[in-house]
Amino acid sequence: MSASSPTAPADRFSWLRPDRRPLHNPNSLSLILTVSAFAVVLNVVGGTLVGLLAISFLFLDTIGTFLVAGLFGIRWGILVGVLSNLVLGVTDNPNTIPFALVQIAIAIIVGGIANGWGYNAKTVPVIGLLVAIIAPVIGTFIAVALFGGVNGSGLDVVVLWLQKSGQGAFSSAFWPRLGSNFIDKVLTAFLVLAIIKAIPASLIKPRIRQSIEAAPAT
Repeated sequence: MSASSPTAPADRFSWLRPDRRPLHNPNSLSLILTVSAFAVVLNVVGGTLVGLLAISFLFLDTIGTFLVAGLFGIRWGILVGVLSNLVLGVTDNPNTIPFALVQIAIAIIVGGIANGWGYNAKTVPVIGLLVAIIAPVIGTFIAVALFGGVNGSGLDVVVLWLQKSGQGAFSSAFWPRLGSNFIDKVLTAFLVLAIIKAIPASLIKPRIRQSIEAAPAT
């Protein structure tokens, strides 16, 4: 049976190939750019607020990345995440810039799952937990390699305390990040689901909205 036959089984992993047409195609480029710009603002305002208040167990700088990756795909999510960290690096803390790698990983996870299985009540817990584990692993490697584990965030007090208590550089930087990411990323994943559901149908075409909110039929 040829691959072009209408009865050939669907390749469930075809969304991993770059030639897969992303979810956002029916929407206008101006809409995507507008939402993406708003998402960058969300990330920057959230990250700046947490920095000013020195909140230890929240980051709030990836809401826009989740939103755009869930709506429009991996590439747009990466663009939003990288731009957000560049802006935060200029306006708030230069140490934020290398952590754009975390934003890239988040966009890949969120955009990949949303494109393949939808962004809905079933996939959101999986997205949140995956990001909550992978993000601190990448972030810890960056923090330890470039800053000795302390990079000017609200977690520095806990990291320094763990280091003085005898913990190694990686473990003292990792465990606080893991705990805070479980709170921050799971909360962010559900918050973005609520935002997507609240977007008017006139902005996101019904067919695209359905593909995001409902898991594809198997």
